[in-house]
Amino acid sequence: MSKSVRIGIGILCFLGFVLVRFRESELFYDPFISFFKGYYQQAPLPELNLRKLIFNIGLRYGIHLMVSLLLLWVVFLEKGIIKFALFLYVVAFVLLLGAFVYLLSSFQIGETAGLFYTRRFLIQPLLICILLPAFFYYRKVNS
Repeated sequence: MSKSVRIGIGILCFLGFVLVRFRESELFYDPFISFFKGYYQQAPLPELNLRKLIFNIGLRYGIHLMVSLLLLWVVFLEKGIIKFALFLYVVAFVLLLGAFVYLLSSFQIGETAGLFYTRRFLIQPLLICILLPAFFYYRKVNS
């Protein structure tokens, strides 16, 4: 794969992240979008359909997962990195989703920080921001 094709695909991956972010309200069910934009520190949780919310969070996470793996592939072209990243993404999803559901079930007014940041890791492509430099460092050390 030529370098210009890899750069083009990398740019499309970043545009994919941006598109998901700016179209989140239309694409996904998430009552927390408006909740966290308002004065939420002392507010009760909004009415929500938990199954629909978990499905949409999983869908969004899956989209970010696929785009992230594609980005890692065009940058490194190594199956081992892709397999390890996939493993990390799956483990992170299971742990974060479990924490998110627990925080929802035990929510008390005024305790929004844990819910906010757990949700943030689930719906934003933050893991790629950690993995990309980590794999660059790994490659530099092992070459």
